Amino acid sequence: MSHPSMPVLESFTRTWPNLEAAHEMAMRTATALLSCRDELLSLLTRVATYSSARDELLRSVGALTGAPWELARNCPPQLSRLSIFLPSNNILYSYALFGLIPGLYCDEVVIRPSARIRDTAHAVHKLISSRLDPDLARRIKLVDVSRRQFKPICTESDAVVFTGRPSTALDVMKSVGDRPLFFVMGSGPNPLIVGPRTDPGAACRAILRARLYNSGQDCLCPDVIFVHRLRLDAIVEQLRAELSVLTVGARSWPDTVLTPLVYDGAAQGAAAFLTENADHVVSGGEVDLERLLVEPSLLVFPEGVDFHPPELFAPVFCIVPYEDPEMLREWAHSPQELERGMYVCALGEPRLTGETLGTGVISRNATTLDAENGNQPFGGYGVHASSIRRDGRLIGRPLLLSAEAGLRQSVITGPLR
Repeated sequence: MSHPSMPVLESFTRTWPNLEAAHEMAMRTATALLSCRDELLSLLTRVATYSSARDELLRSVGALTGAPWELARNCPPQLSRLSIFLPSNNILYSYALFGLIPGLYCDEVVIRPSARIRDTAHAVHKLISSRLDPDLARRIKLVDVSRRQFKPICTESDAVVFTGRPSTALDVMKSVGDRPLFFVMGSGPNPLIVGPRTDPGAACRAILRARLYNSGQDCLCPDVIFVHRLRLDAIVEQLRAELSVLTVGARSWPDTVLTPLVYDGAAQGAAAFLTENADHVVSGGEVDLERLLVEPSLLVFPEGVDFHPPELFAPVFCIVPYEDPEMLREWAHSPQELERGMYVCALGEPRLTGETLGTGVISRNATTLDAENGNQPFGGYGVHASSIRRDGRLIGRPLLLSAEAGLRQSVITGPLR
């Protein structure tokens, strides 16, 4: 049974989403993804391992089935246009979060895919569009234009989602003007902390699962691992043993963990980092730039707050010992990390209290990948990791499109479901 739009106690007209219609469309969209599962996985494994592609599919279906709850909770208004800079990884999941779900309450969603994955993104879009409700399919458009050509489209949008480098985000934000809400979806080092009360075997499994997701090519992979000195030797030895038996396989093989990297820049960046830090390499360290193959590499750095890793889209494990969690707090409160604060995974470290470490949101006894939920705000409080421009100010905080679209200063009434 459908419900008409309900009035609100505001000085402007606002249309509440038709939740029954959104529920039915979201369920049909989830079914559509599952109906072309094999074709989707075949396309996604051009740029992702089979296991990470399958994870994307399951997360996308989960987010779609949770979309009616998300809309009922946040009550976004009907938006005219949403403009998206689609990232170069997690193509399907990003398409679901920034395209399919907003399509439930936007007249038009315009997506510009990264040049690195343009062909794959268009193939995924074409396949999914052929299975969607015609009304939803018409709302979602992929455009093959330059960043410069996309800016005027963004200027006439209600909201813009930018995924990429913070410096580029600021440039685009300035170019599109003050009219649209502007979302910055960046990345952070996502430190994983192995505390003194952690079983080494369980910790190693968590480290491997988090760092080797899509062979390390994900913004949620931890770029630094802080290990308490009581667990350091056991963790290093077990990781060395585990990494020594990893073999390279094709992305399309279900059991493959390690594959050649997708982008030249990721392999070149890993090679430069390993060369610069050769004195700290415990195992691995080789890079075949012709094959884009990075050997699983383990590095151990001295204890201290001076290590600030670059984003490493590669199977590189950087360990920094610690004893006092005050060192972790000092590291997290450095100016660089306050800007990059996204997530922190804390395993067996009860001395870290509160919900954040610096500007990073703490996930306790679970990896960030375990805790991520497509229907809840994403990210931390660092302005380079996740932030939104409102009223001329850039505010760092976890973000969710529907929640930000529905945010109003006045008290409102609406449906109770």
